[in-house]
Amino acid sequence: MPEPSRFDAVLFDCDGVLVDSESITNGVLRDMLEEAGWRLTPAECMRLFLGRMVRDQRALIEKHTGRPLTEDWLAQFRARRDGQLQRRVQAVPGAVEAVERVHAMYEGRIACASGADRAKVELQLRLCGLMRFFEGRIFSGHEMPRSKPAPDVYLAAAAALGVDARRCAVVEDTVPGTTAGVAAGATVFGYSPPEAGHDAPAALREAGAREILTAMADLPALLAS
Repeated sequence: MPEPSRFDAVLFDCDGVLVDSESITNGVLRDMLEEAGWRLTPAECMRLFLGRMVRDQRALIEKHTGRPLTEDWLAQFRARRDGQLQRRVQAVPGAVEAVERVHAMYEGRIACASGADRAKVELQLRLCGLMRFFEGRIFSGHEMPRSKPAPDVYLAAAAALGVDARRCAVVEDTVPGTTAGVAAGATVFGYSPPEAGHDAPAALREAGAREILTAMADLPALLAS
């Protein structure tokens, strides 16, 4: 197995990188926004909300629904979302094997740094067989002063691992997440599978991704190159 050379640790986003959850979560959100009076296509909902916390989009939601975004509404969203994830979420193809290899390469110096709430992240990692690699090294943007695209969650993950964020690789699939990784000083690997669309790699590169991978199975070799 090749030895890592460029980095001291690897920090993974969760949704869309480790677990195939984004269409599930955005489907629930789109349904609930439509119930509140704002009709969006699935593509529009993904464009507006992908990689961002729903509560951070409060002003936008209130503008289009004409209703306050209450804590009760957010709680209902999380409950409906988690119910769908329980039934449908799966690991991103190749993610479990790639994480297992990277975990060994870096002697456990990996972390999951997500913009999502901790309950969701832990639920998904458990369901997809990934929790054993990240136990005790999970960081949520909900617990930071600012979430992505701010760098706080990546800076916190690097500090907890005892490494300089500038010596970290970050694996991301969204523009806000890539922006966060770059702002932290890390080297971002943008994950853009073919189904993400032909414009996605260019958007990640424009946001600062240094490398683009189209299959998670390629990650260990890219990190070691």
